[in-house]
Amino acid sequence: MAKVKEYKMFEGCVIGNRIPFIEASARKVFDILDIQTSEGPFSCCPDPTGLKQVDHESWLAMAARNLIIAEDEGKDIISLCNGCFQTLKVVNQELKNDEHEKEKVNDILKSIDKQFNGTINVKHFVEVVHAVNPEKIKENVVKDLTGLKVACHTGCHYNRPSEILQTDDPMKPVKLREVVKLTGAMPVDYEEEMLCCGAGTGNAEEEPSMQILKNKFDSAIKAGAEAFIVNCPACFQQMDTNQRNLTKMFDEEYNVPILYLTELLALAFGISPDEIGMRYHRARPTELLEKHNLT
Repeated sequence: MAKVKEYKMFEGCVIGNRIPFIEASARKVFDILDIQTSEGPFSCCPDPTGLKQVDHESWLAMAARNLIIAEDEGKDIISLCNGCFQTLKVVNQELKNDEHEKEKVNDILKSIDKQFNGTINVKHFVEVVHAVNPEKIKENVVKDLTGLKVACHTGCHYNRPSEILQTDDPMKPVKLREVVKLTGAMPVDYEEEMLCCGAGTGNAEEEPSMQILKNKFDSAIKAGAEAFIVNCPACFQQMDTNQRNLTKMFDEEYNVPILYLTELLALAFGISPDEIGMRYHRARPTELLEKHNLT
């Protein structure tokens, strides 16, 4: 029997500290699909839209230190977070192909007796799940989700910069949709599918951020979606926590369940909502769960 590959799990700061129930669903789903993971003493990735713009060299060094943890064990990284995935993969690529930057970073890392060698790869969890034999996923579905219409949202950092990440088609990603379909759920086509969720804009201006989010919700609802399926913690928080703000700002009622892909899979695999902490969602999925016999 072929040896099962083991990854170093990189859940990132946001999931571990603010929405740990997503990690819970991921671990249960990975166990069922024989995606083996182990932990490491990782730090912040760091964020691809913060430190990078202020101090590029420190951004490279911090990310390289995380990559080295996986290198030391000869294991690829699997990331649960779009932003972490983008940072780690971009830095990995940059340092593998730029000897000058690699030398500068390794000079910094000497202070902790570490050296970046560029011997491992970085994977997004959607890529890894998508690579699992579809029959293995389908054979574990005990709650057929046929009839459930969902809007898929991959998020910006999952696909771009596409020339480096090469995760999926950057303008028409299919992997998230194809995994969702294996549960019986049906992804709807909606005009704003590739639109940003607005989370980044919200750091500077609340009103345009909420307008972007409203446009996305209205488009998906019009297409018949009962829930959103996402694979990014920043997108999850933006979409799950800001529906009350949308309701107040636009005087329209919004209560659309937001599910991480691993939560959808866990439910389809017969894991109860309580086991994966779905009661901690802001947009309560109670009605959706009852309608599709998932309680």
